[in-house]
Amino acid sequence: MKRMRLGFLLLVVLAMVAAACSSTSSTTTAAGGGGGEPSVTIKFWSTETQPARLAKTQEIIDRFTEKTGINVQLTATDEDALPQLMLTNAASGTLPDVVFHPLDFTIGWANAGLLDIDAANEVVEKLGRDTFSQGALDLASVDGKPAAVPSDGWGQLLIYRKDLFDAKGLDRPDTFDKIEAAAKALNDPGNNFYGITAANDPGAVFTQQTFEHFALANGCQLVDDAGNVTLDTPNCVGAIDFFTRLLENYSPGGLQDVVSTRATYFAGQAAMIVWSPFILDEMAGLRDAALPTCPECADDPAFLAKNSAFVPSFAGPDGAPAQYGQVSYMGIGKTDKTDAAKQFVEFWLSDGYIDWLSVAPEGKFPMRQGDGSDATKYINEWRSLETGVDRKAPLSDFYSEDVINELIQGSNNFDRWGFKQGQGELVAQVYSTLIVPQTLDQVFQGTLTPAEAATSMQQQVEQEKKLLEEEG
Repeated sequence: MKRMRLGFLLLVVLAMVAAACSSTSSTTTAAGGGGGEPSVTIKFWSTETQPARLAKTQEIIDRFTEKTGINVQLTATDEDALPQLMLTNAASGTLPDVVFHPLDFTIGWANAGLLDIDAANEVVEKLGRDTFSQGALDLASVDGKPAAVPSDGWGQLLIYRKDLFDAKGLDRPDTFDKIEAAAKALNDPGNNFYGITAANDPGAVFTQQTFEHFALANGCQLVDDAGNVTLDTPNCVGAIDFFTRLLENYSPGGLQDVVSTRATYFAGQAAMIVWSPFILDEMAGLRDAALPTCPECADDPAFLAKNSAFVPSFAGPDGAPAQYGQVSYMGIGKTDKTDAAKQFVEFWLSDGYIDWLSVAPEGKFPMRQGDGSDATKYINEWRSLETGVDRKAPLSDFYSEDVINELIQGSNNFDRWGFKQGQGELVAQVYSTLIVPQTLDQVFQGTLTPAEAATSMQQQVEQEKKLLEEEG
C-alpha cells in the first residue's frame, strides 16, 4: 500500500464518527424569531482542544448567537485528524461552515475546492484589507485573494541580550554579518558563555523551523512559483553554510533542542537565542516550570525580559528581511450557509476578537491589527492582556511599547517554505521526514559540505514530490 494511505479505512471510520459528534453546541433559538422558530445553525470546527480555550470559544459563540440569532455547533478536532476529516466530509456533503485551522492546510483546501475563497475575500474587504497583517494575507492567497481570513499567529524570533550588546557597542543583529560579528565578540566558552544558542537536533522539527528562518532570510525557498524544488541554489548553499558555521563556532556543543536552548539562555549563558514568542511570559518569570536562572534573576526574575531585545526579521547577503511565521485562519467552507458563516467570522475578528486572543496572548499575535476607526485598536488591547501560567501580568509590564510594536510589525514579513506556491502537502512531507535537520546534521558531523547538503536535500525532496504526485 502506498505511503500516506496506511490506515485509510480506519481514518475514514474515525472521521465519520468525529464529524457526527460535537464537543459543545449552541441551541439558543433566534431572538424574536417568530413563535420560537429556531434560527439557522452553522457548524464550526476548531483545532483548539484545550478545555480553557474551548470554554472561551463557547463564550464567544453564545454572544454571537445572542446578537444575531444564528446558532453555532462547535466541534473540537485534533489538528492531525483535520485533513482527513475535511476530505471525508467533503465527499459526504457535510463540510463545516467555518473551520479554524493552521496555515499548513489553507492553500491545499482552497485548491481542492473545500474553501470558499470569494467569501473569505469579501470578509477581508468588509473588515478592511489594510487592517490585517500583509504577511498573513500573502501566505494564504490564491490568485491575489485570501483563501481564508487570518486570525492569529506567531513568528520565530532572534532574541538578544541588549545590555551585553550595548556594553560592547554591537549593532542590532538584523543581518547575517551582524549576527556573526556579535556571536564572535561575545563568545566565551572558557567561562561557559556562548555567542548564540539555537536548535541543531536532527530529530526535531524545531531545528527545521529554526533553520528555515535563516533560509528565508537568504532568499532560499523550497520551490519556485512553478513548483520546482530549489534547494540546490546558491541562496540555499549560503544559508546552510552560515547556519552550520555559526552554531559550530559560537554555540554550546552537543545536541541542542527546544528545552536546552531555552535553559542556556535562561541561565545567562548565551548572548542570543532563536525561539518562538511563547518564551515571552517565561522570560518574565511567570511560569514556575521554566524560570530564568541567571545570576541576576535571583533578585529579579524578570531580568532577562527587561534586558533582552528582539529581531523578528533579519536578512542574509542574498535575501531580504524575512521571518518564519505560523498563522491560524478562519476558513469558510463551500456550503449553503455562506452568509451566516461570513457573519460569524466577522464577529470573531471584531466583537469576539480580544476574548479569543486572551487565551494565550504571548503566542496569539493579532493578525488583524485594528479597525476602520483605529488602526492599532487590537494591538493596543492585546498589549494589555494578561499572560502567564503560575502568575499573570500584561506583557506591557515587562516589554516596552517599541518592543511590542516591533513584534507585531514583524508579522508583515511572515514567510514560509512552499505555501505561497501551493505546495502545502509537500511541506508537510518535508517536515514529517525530517529531511532538512537530518541533512544539516551531516554537515555538523563533517560528512557533507554545505553544497553537498543542498544537493542531497534537493534530491530527497524531489523524490518526496514525485511520490506525492504518483499518489495523487
